[in-house]
Amino acid sequence: MYARVAGYNKTRMVKREGFGKRSLGRLPELSKLLTLSLLVLAGVSCGGRAGSDGPGEGSFTRGSFTNEHGTRDYRLYVPSDYEEQRVPLIVMLHGCGQDAEDFAAGTRMNVLAERETFLVLYPEQDPGANPLSCWDWFEPPNQERGRGEPSIIAGATERVIAEHNVDTERVYVAGISAGGAMTSIMGATYPDLYAAIGVHSGLQYGAAEDSRQALVVQKTGGPDPDWHGYRAFLSARPEARVLPAIIFHGEDDTVVNVVNAHQAISQWAQTNDYAYDGSDNDDITDEPADALREQTPEGYDYVRYIYENPEGDVVMEKWIVEELGHDWSGGDTEGSYADPEGPDASAEMVRFFAQHPQG
Repeated sequence: MYARVAGYNKTRMVKREGFGKRSLGRLPELSKLLTLSLLVLAGVSCGGRAGSDGPGEGSFTRGSFTNEHGTRDYRLYVPSDYEEQRVPLIVMLHGCGQDAEDFAAGTRMNVLAERETFLVLYPEQDPGANPLSCWDWFEPPNQERGRGEPSIIAGATERVIAEHNVDTERVYVAGISAGGAMTSIMGATYPDLYAAIGVHSGLQYGAAEDSRQALVVQKTGGPDPDWHGYRAFLSARPEARVLPAIIFHGEDDTVVNVVNAHQAISQWAQTNDYAYDGSDNDDITDEPADALREQTPEGYDYVRYIYENPEGDVVMEKWIVEELGHDWSGGDTEGSYADPEGPDASAEMVRFFAQHPQG
């Protein structure tokens, strides 16, 4: 379906150990609620929808993680053919108003996990921390390593790694909207834990520092991506490294404007440029090496932009989907805010992740 892309020559091949046959300062509460309402992906959670819709054989269990920064529940999907072999792990961060079962149903990530043999962890925001179950990506304490919500998400990730035979070189994180913004934060603050990230309908790292600013940037874009790229690089030191990133966004998104996708790729280009050799010298830039225009069969047109490092390896992708709104591209309407007419974001993220193990 796609034109040949340079830079995939270093893809690592793996056995049936996973990924299947593929290679592998607060404002008043009213202002905050107004901001969060614009980030809502669903007014009512669709929890209880078949989170394991499709495979029906793996386990989808509940758990909870607590550290000094708080407690969050989670759901973990373990495919039926997992028998203690080393497997990848994908962490999925839901959007506002969603829960793990709803997000699993809409993305069909559990179906892919059953087919390709990997674990999927779905941390859930506590309504006590946010009344609309949004990840609080716009609060400065939640933009730092070892603090706030990032420390809880990372801690839950590490617990799953400790309790299962997870390949630590193949741990990934992805999310949508508020979860997409938090995914950028997780990539910036824990690049030693996550091998690559997937940001769907989200924002760049540190795009806002309070709820009032969040209200603005999701509509008009955030501050200078180059500056935030440098900030992201500093936040990870001494663990900073080139972090592969795949960005998905709908061109008709009226909740989080598509300008945020362009800023996110620019931010990660700058972060990765610094991480590549410690200098701002345009070894990695936001100028694509290629742009592939395609169409989903009987669905939306889209453009896939490819970004490479000096060796010609693909380190970033940006997918801009025409006609897509604030929805998971190629998703299942059994879950909230999912549009089946776009390219399959879940499958493409799994494909991208498989091509980018850490190390």
